[in-house]
Amino acid sequence: MLTVGVDVGGTSLRASVVDPRGTVLETLRVPSAGTGPELDSAIADAVRCLADRYPVAGVGLAVAGFVSEDRRVVRFAPHLPWRQAAVADDIASRVGLPVVLEHDANAAAIAEQRFGAAAGAKVAALVAIGTGIGGALVLDGAVYRGAHGIAPELGHLRLVPGGRACPCGKRGCWERYCSGTALAATALELFAADGSSPLAAEAAKDPGEITGERVAQAAEGGDPVAARAVGELATWLGEGLALVADVYDPDVVVLAGGVSGSAHLFLPAARRRYAEAITGSGHRPLAQVRLARHGDEAGIVGAATLAREHIATGARLR
Repeated sequence: MLTVGVDVGGTSLRASVVDPRGTVLETLRVPSAGTGPELDSAIADAVRCLADRYPVAGVGLAVAGFVSEDRRVVRFAPHLPWRQAAVADDIASRVGLPVVLEHDANAAAIAEQRFGAAAGAKVAALVAIGTGIGGALVLDGAVYRGAHGIAPELGHLRLVPGGRACPCGKRGCWERYCSGTALAATALELFAADGSSPLAAEAAKDPGEITGERVAQAAEGGDPVAARAVGELATWLGEGLALVADVYDPDVVVLAGGVSGSAHLFLPAARRRYAEAITGSGHRPLAQVRLARHGDEAGIVGAATLAREHIATGARLR
């Protein structure tokens, strides 16, 4: 049974055909549209395009936002236009296939628990770093969603009181200091104080051209100011991981999302900061911090897997 997984991010969406082994067969990428109906149409168009070439049986959407307990409604998505939107039913009516929703980090955790870095873990936390931060928790093989389907919203833990403004309405959220968006923001702040970076002139002309990906590339190429920005991201990642470990005490932490592709630049320093910042440092076991086996496709694979399992069993989603 082939299914389509769709990762609906803040800047783009990717739709992929996925087989029962978690292998991605083909992917389409399109920009995320501005309004809710436009976004629904973009998703439906991508699914129909893939369904014309493959015998797909259903669709799973990995959404960067709060999903209702019945997996039908997007309650709130800080980086997307949906508010109390019946997304699953709308997309299903457009494409003529069963559609299920899942928080994008939960979907990534499902992929890693079934096929990847969290396989066999008793308690696994997943931190998906992309436009923002998504979080997931797997307890004894089952995704923990909390009483209302929202937990754990790790990206919006407040690490810096009064810090950078966040689209969620708070200030100082973890993802404002540790994400692709945050990396670009940190670099722009540093460029303003130190113009020695080759990217500084570009930033002065058009700050919107400075992305987290470009900053990471510059750091790898030897840009010292960009490297400082990456170093700050590493520090905040370590601080956040220590907080996650203090609350959940996982045996494995899986890093997923687009930023994880540059993990070789920041993960060693982040691991060191995590080990220093955790409560009882030096006197307790540390979680293994692993990269998602499916990389930035983990959410897609998990959403498609969830859709397949739901169709196969006909069971109510847990």
